[in-house]
Amino acid sequence: MKDQAIPKATVKRLPLYYRYLRILNTAGKTKVSSTELSDAIQVDSATIRRDFSYFGELGKRGYGYDVEDLMNFFGKILNDDQLTNVALVGVGNLGSALLKFKFHQSNSIRVSCAFDIKEDIVGRIVDGIPVYPMDSMVEQIKLQHIEIAILTIPAQEAQQVVDQLVNAGIKGILNFTAARLSAPDNVIIQSVDLTNELQTLIYFLHHNYEAQ
Repeated sequence: MKDQAIPKATVKRLPLYYRYLRILNTAGKTKVSSTELSDAIQVDSATIRRDFSYFGELGKRGYGYDVEDLMNFFGKILNDDQLTNVALVGVGNLGSALLKFKFHQSNSIRVSCAFDIKEDIVGRIVDGIPVYPMDSMVEQIKLQHIEIAILTIPAQEAQQVVDQLVNAGIKGILNFTAARLSAPDNVIIQSVDLTNELQTLIYFLHHNYEAQ
């Protein structure tokens, strides 16, 4: 791999490439061009070639890309050959849905524990996942050596919980709350604002209509 920073936009597309390469490999396809990838995943071929170029020479001109080799390459980059245990904080409507989510059938990502304050759910096994009380969160995360957490709790409680997660050794947080969170530089927080995404979609929808 080339010694250079990979743009965030490129990193976000890597799972998309990897997922489609797995589909091709399962179907028995041995090689694929950037044009074929472009048609399938709706990313223009120039962007695909530029993304791939950050990782060196992955294909051959006039031949394309070897599906299995490229799949295995991206699998290693995404640590898909290693099991990553994740903690879920907040088992409300969204949290419950995430417990059922199969992460695109990945065998490398597993929600191994969840935390909540509701007495009717704490101590139960929900969709195969044990739900612990919040006051045992730090202890359980340390015990299970978990480094990634998903946050689906009320926004007003989020920062306090993030501070506890950092104390427990969490290094990455997927934040589904609307709160602006702060953490030490060695902790990565990636926020998913569903309302913002929908409003952006609505804007583009109407913008495109007006342009037409």
